[in-house]
Amino acid sequence: MISPRSYAILCMSGRIVVTNSRYVSSVSRRAISLESNCPTISSSSVLASSTFPHRNVSLSTHHSPSLPRSTHLISCRIIHHHENTPVSKVCSDANTALRLSGLKSGDTIAVGGFGLGGTPETLLNALSTWENGPSDLTVVSLTAGVDNVGLGRLFEAGKVKRMVSSYVGENKFFEQSFFTGKLEVELVPQGTIAARLRAAGQGMPAIFTPAGAGTMYANGGIPLKYASDGSVAMTSEPRPTQKFDGKEYVMEYALRPEVSLVKAYKADTRGNLIFRGTSQNANPDCAVAGKIVLAEAETIVEAGELDPDEIHLSGVYVDHLILATDNEKRIERLRESSAGQVADITGPRGRIVKRAAKEFKDGMYVNLGIGIPTMASNYIPDGVHIELQAENGLMGLGPYPEKGGGDADFINAGKETVTAIRGASAFSSSESFSMIRGGHVDLTILGSMQCSARGDLASFFIPGKLLKGMGGAMDLVSSPSTVIVTMEHTAKDGSPKILEECTLPLTGKAVVDRIITDMCVFDCDKSGLKNGGLTLIEIAPGITVDDVRAATACSFDVIDGDIPLMEE
Repeated sequence: MISPRSYAILCMSGRIVVTNSRYVSSVSRRAISLESNCPTISSSSVLASSTFPHRNVSLSTHHSPSLPRSTHLISCRIIHHHENTPVSKVCSDANTALRLSGLKSGDTIAVGGFGLGGTPETLLNALSTWENGPSDLTVVSLTAGVDNVGLGRLFEAGKVKRMVSSYVGENKFFEQSFFTGKLEVELVPQGTIAARLRAAGQGMPAIFTPAGAGTMYANGGIPLKYASDGSVAMTSEPRPTQKFDGKEYVMEYALRPEVSLVKAYKADTRGNLIFRGTSQNANPDCAVAGKIVLAEAETIVEAGELDPDEIHLSGVYVDHLILATDNEKRIERLRESSAGQVADITGPRGRIVKRAAKEFKDGMYVNLGIGIPTMASNYIPDGVHIELQAENGLMGLGPYPEKGGGDADFINAGKETVTAIRGASAFSSSESFSMIRGGHVDLTILGSMQCSARGDLASFFIPGKLLKGMGGAMDLVSSPSTVIVTMEHTAKDGSPKILEECTLPLTGKAVVDRIITDMCVFDCDKSGLKNGGLTLIEIAPGITVDDVRAATACSFDVIDGDIPLMEE
């Protein structure tokens, strides 16, 4: 018989019944251990750490109508905290990690890196020299690298059947292999690759993106493989599309590779990764997507030595880790400044560059393409502050480094060495294109091979002759930002580059807001608000409207009144 003036503990159907909670706080650990094999407990009315200080117990209480009001039912769950040393994911070398991955012929692998920045050289070198190792691989990577390095060695070893990439223009062996039928190439916008990888890591089967809508990329027909005689043997299939709020989007399936190879600056033994600068690029995206992930790091420390707030990628995504032993970190395009001096750009090219710089407005976030657009950053007007974005993962691009200061971990989208301004930030490829796709970048300036009267843009491919890839251009021009094209008015042979309809595969359909050439400036009515077409709004000194008409293969309107001269 339990006295109502003393505590009472009864076990009922796996629960604990506590009565007369006035005395519960006096319950001792030993007393409970003697009481019907029940653990220490108190009622909800007096529950406190002093009553029950043991951290390995979880409690919940409720009243049962079948018992007296002073009686409570309390559920108890014992929680075990282990302070054991975490199991290390470090492997002795790349060969061991590759064998543990289970990689086999015909598999798909995702490889981090952009150009030569952030490429897992150690793992790639081991894979390319693996005798009787996996072959007929499909490789997913932002770019194809260059000859004799990283991915280039994998191609040269004959282990790749298909490449899924956004840009392959710098790898001559790769290009030759494609045009002679030895390699399949699936060109995909850079931001789309990153998003498809990220989607796989998030358990999403597909995404919708505006990149490539209305172009051959969405409609199908881009050569995937050539025959040995140079004819097209295989082309891309049409991609599903759907309209949202009147705008067309392309459906893209998630990319789920069997194995991902990534490169980090620093790691701990549990696989937590830290990246550095633009070498982050698509490495996190490849990691979250892979069924099995192999990471290499320049430095590995014990678990617990990294500040949790500094970790870019959780070790939950990493299966095996090695110390990077091949750290050549070759710089693809070393560009250095001369003590802050910038050589003045003159002539027709200089006219384009200087006019383009006048598009910058204070406070803008701007993405500049390779070549002429990038040069415009040397002529930012006085009193104007902008932040330049590199789609490979940096906001706050600075000038080229001074002599001897080139850093392989800080490059722009043209693979040139750069610096970062104060307040700059580095991020992954998927986040970079989220900024672009989401309209957070105000202005995009890029080059082109052709433009049409309605604002179409062609810049990435000449069938049978030139294989470059769209890079990030399709994502950039399909974004909500203002899009300006800079280019010479005519090709080297004198043929017009501004046409009624582009004859080359489109990078974007009705996407261009303004065209700046060495002869004039056109505004494009890409939305068709004024029945479409071009309007001449500025003209170069010494050039007449008739000169412009003779060099332009489409009709255009002329601004009312005197035509302003292009300012330099």
